[in-house]
Amino acid sequence: MDLVDGKMIRLYENKDREHLVELLRLNTPKFFDSSEEKDFKDYLDHDSENYFVIEEHEKIIGGGGLNFGFDEGATARIAWDVILPSAQGKGVGTQLTNFRIGKIKLNPTVNKIVVRRSQLVFPFYEKLGFELEQKERDYWAKGFDLYQMKLE
Repeated sequence: MDLVDGKMIRLYENKDREHLVELLRLNTPKFFDSSEEKDFKDYLDHDSENYFVIEEHEKIIGGGGLNFGFDEGATARIAWDVILPSAQGKGVGTQLTNFRIGKIKLNPTVNKIVVRRSQLVFPFYEKLGFELEQKERDYWAKGFDLYQMKLE
Protein backbone atom coordinates (compact mmCIF):
# COMPACT_ATOMS: atom_id res chain seq x y z
CA MET A 1 0.00 0.00 0.00
CA ASP A 2 1.44 3.37 -1.04
CA LEU A 3 0.13 6.91 -0.61
CA VAL A 4 0.68 9.22 -3.59
CA ASP A 5 -0.67 12.79 -3.43
CA GLY A 6 -3.45 11.77 -1.04
CA LYS A 7 -4.45 8.78 -3.14
CA MET A 8 -3.83 5.21 -2.06
CA ILE A 9 -2.35 2.72 -4.51
CA ARG A 10 -2.67 -0.90 -3.47
CA LEU A 11 -2.70 -4.39 -4.94
CA TYR A 12 -5.91 -5.57 -6.58
CA GLU A 13 -8.19 -7.84 -4.56
CA ASN A 14 -10.96 -10.06 -5.94
CA LYS A 15 -13.55 -7.81 -4.28
CA ASP A 16 -12.42 -4.98 -6.62
CA ARG A 17 -13.38 -6.85 -9.80
CA GLU A 18 -16.87 -5.45 -10.33
CA HIS A 19 -15.75 -1.88 -9.58
CA LEU A 20 -13.03 -2.18 -12.21
CA VAL A 21 -15.35 -3.77 -14.78
CA GLU A 22 -17.71 -0.84 -14.22
CA LEU A 23 -14.82 1.60 -14.83
CA LEU A 24 -14.13 -0.20 -18.12
CA ARG A 25 -17.80 0.11 -19.07
CA LEU A 26 -17.75 3.84 -18.25
CA ASN A 27 -14.83 4.17 -20.71
CA THR A 28 -16.62 2.21 -23.45
CA PRO A 29 -16.85 3.11 -26.33
CA LYS A 30 -14.63 6.17 -25.88
CA PHE A 31 -11.44 4.23 -25.07
CA PHE A 32 -12.42 0.54 -25.23
CA ASP A 33 -14.58 -1.58 -27.50
CA SER A 34 -17.31 -3.57 -25.77
CA SER A 35 -15.65 -6.78 -27.00
CA GLU A 36 -12.67 -6.06 -24.70
CA GLU A 37 -14.69 -6.56 -21.49
CA LYS A 38 -14.35 -10.35 -21.67
CA ASP A 39 -10.56 -10.06 -22.05
CA PHE A 40 -10.38 -7.63 -19.12
CA LYS A 41 -12.35 -9.98 -16.87
CA ASP A 42 -10.09 -12.86 -17.92
CA TYR A 43 -7.01 -10.75 -17.12
CA LEU A 44 -8.36 -9.90 -13.66
CA ASP A 45 -9.25 -13.54 -13.02
CA HIS A 46 -5.93 -15.05 -14.15
CA ASP A 47 -3.15 -12.43 -14.49
CA SER A 48 -3.81 -9.89 -11.75
CA GLU A 49 -0.87 -10.68 -9.43
CA ASN A 50 0.61 -7.28 -10.38
CA TYR A 51 -2.60 -5.29 -10.88
CA PHE A 52 -3.01 -2.17 -8.78
CA VAL A 53 -5.95 0.02 -7.91
CA ILE A 54 -5.83 3.69 -7.01
CA GLU A 55 -8.34 4.98 -4.47
CA GLU A 56 -9.43 8.41 -3.38
CA HIS A 57 -11.57 8.70 -0.24
CA GLU A 58 -11.82 4.87 -0.21
CA LYS A 59 -13.35 4.82 -3.71
CA ILE A 60 -11.60 3.09 -6.62
CA ILE A 61 -10.89 5.68 -9.30
CA GLY A 62 -8.54 3.64 -11.46
CA GLY A 63 -6.55 0.52 -12.01
CA GLY A 64 -3.63 -0.76 -14.02
CA GLY A 65 -1.43 -3.79 -14.27
CA LEU A 66 2.09 -4.78 -15.11
CA ASN A 67 3.44 -8.06 -16.31
CA PHE A 68 6.94 -9.47 -16.33
CA GLY A 69 8.52 -12.29 -18.28
CA PHE A 70 8.64 -11.08 -21.86
CA ASP A 71 11.84 -11.46 -23.90
CA GLU A 72 13.37 -13.75 -21.27
CA GLY A 73 12.65 -11.23 -18.51
CA ALA A 74 14.15 -8.20 -20.24
CA THR A 75 10.77 -6.63 -21.03
CA ALA A 76 7.85 -5.73 -18.76
CA ARG A 77 4.43 -4.65 -19.98
CA ILE A 78 2.03 -2.08 -18.57
CA ALA A 79 -1.51 -3.36 -19.06
CA TRP A 80 -5.19 -2.57 -18.71
CA ASP A 81 -5.16 1.03 -17.52
CA VAL A 82 -8.65 2.20 -16.71
CA ILE A 83 -9.49 5.52 -15.00
CA LEU A 84 -12.84 6.88 -13.83
CA PRO A 85 -13.89 9.42 -16.49
CA SER A 86 -14.38 12.23 -13.95
CA ALA A 87 -10.81 11.63 -12.68
CA GLN A 88 -9.21 11.75 -16.13
CA GLY A 89 -6.99 14.74 -16.87
CA LYS A 90 -6.24 15.20 -13.16
CA GLY A 91 -2.97 13.28 -12.93
CA VAL A 92 -4.44 9.98 -11.72
CA GLY A 93 -3.25 8.01 -14.75
CA THR A 94 0.18 9.60 -14.52
CA GLN A 95 0.46 8.71 -10.82
CA LEU A 96 -0.58 5.12 -11.45
CA THR A 97 1.74 4.72 -14.44
CA ASN A 98 4.73 6.26 -12.65
CA PHE A 99 4.05 4.02 -9.65
CA ARG A 100 4.18 0.92 -11.87
CA ILE A 101 7.29 2.12 -13.69
CA GLY A 102 8.91 2.46 -10.26
CA LYS A 103 7.93 -1.12 -9.42
CA ILE A 104 9.32 -2.36 -12.74
CA LYS A 105 12.63 -0.54 -12.18
CA LEU A 106 13.13 -2.58 -8.99
CA ASN A 107 13.62 -5.62 -11.23
CA PRO A 108 17.23 -5.48 -12.47
CA THR A 109 16.64 -7.82 -15.43
CA VAL A 110 14.13 -5.46 -17.10
CA ASN A 111 15.55 -2.93 -19.56
CA LYS A 112 12.43 -2.15 -21.59
CA ILE A 113 8.82 -1.32 -20.70
CA VAL A 114 6.09 -1.80 -23.30
CA VAL A 115 2.53 -0.54 -23.35
CA ARG A 116 0.02 -1.73 -25.94
CA ARG A 117 -3.06 0.45 -26.27
CA SER A 118 -5.05 2.21 -28.95
CA GLN A 119 -4.39 5.41 -30.85
CA LEU A 120 -6.88 7.07 -28.49
CA VAL A 121 -4.44 7.12 -25.56
CA PHE A 122 -1.21 7.30 -27.54
CA PRO A 123 -0.66 11.00 -26.60
CA PHE A 124 -0.88 10.20 -22.87
CA TYR A 125 1.96 7.68 -23.00
CA GLU A 126 3.98 9.85 -25.36
CA LYS A 127 3.95 12.63 -22.71
CA LEU A 128 5.40 10.11 -20.25
CA GLY A 129 8.34 9.41 -22.54
CA PHE A 130 7.13 6.31 -24.36
CA GLU A 131 8.07 6.06 -28.05
CA LEU A 132 5.97 4.45 -30.76
CA GLU A 133 7.33 1.04 -31.72
CA GLN A 134 4.59 -0.33 -34.00
CA LYS A 135 1.03 0.27 -35.21
CA GLU A 136 -1.62 -2.14 -36.45
CA ARG A 137 -4.97 -0.98 -37.79
CA ASP A 138 -8.18 -2.35 -36.21
CA TYR A 139 -6.18 -4.61 -33.87
CA TRP A 140 -8.40 -4.46 -30.78
CA ALA A 141 -11.64 -3.94 -32.75
CA LYS A 142 -12.79 -1.91 -35.74
CA GLY A 143 -11.57 1.65 -35.15
CA PHE A 144 -9.29 0.62 -32.28
CA ASP A 145 -5.75 0.39 -33.62
CA LEU A 146 -2.80 -1.12 -31.77
CA TYR A 147 -0.17 1.41 -30.78
CA GLN A 148 2.71 -0.42 -29.16
CA MET A 149 5.02 1.96 -27.35
CA LYS A 150 8.28 1.43 -25.48
CA LEU A 151 10.26 3.07 -22.71
CA GLU A 152 13.89 2.00 -22.34
